[in-house]
Amino acid sequence: MASNIQDKYVTFNLGKEYYGLPIENVLSIEKPSKRTRIPNAPDYVIGLINLRGEVIPVIDLRTKLGMEKNDVDKNSRIIIVKENEIVVGLMVDSSKEVLDINKEDIDKPPSSENNPIIEFISGIGKKDERLIMILNLMKLLDLRS
Repeated sequence: MASNIQDKYVTFNLGKEYYGLPIENVLSIEKPSKRTRIPNAPDYVIGLINLRGEVIPVIDLRTKLGMEKNDVDKNSRIIIVKENEIVVGLMVDSSKEVLDINKEDIDKPPSSENNPIIEFISGIGKKDERLIMILNLMKLLDLRS
């Protein structure tokens, strides 16, 4: 078995940082559309969208990861993801490309008690001089298995 097994990741930006999600979890990438607010929702849940007849909650990934809020602009995208039959939209600053990252180019995230983002990261991929933080959707969506 070849050791340079590649996985495909949809990459996106939050600020100057690169993040990735396994492509098998990504259903589509959408431009931001009209959202309906949800009363008493956590601050990172920014509303619901109607996407081709399906109602999907949208999470502001910056807020969820404890980053400063950012205004939605022409580069903003909602990445529609699915994990364990749960479909959610993730608002990101911009979505760039799909990258192949070799398994051996993915390191374990550093352990850190005082960095809340680390718990949502399953690995750190290295590609073309960039570091791409690969998100763990199960933890991000707080799914108890």
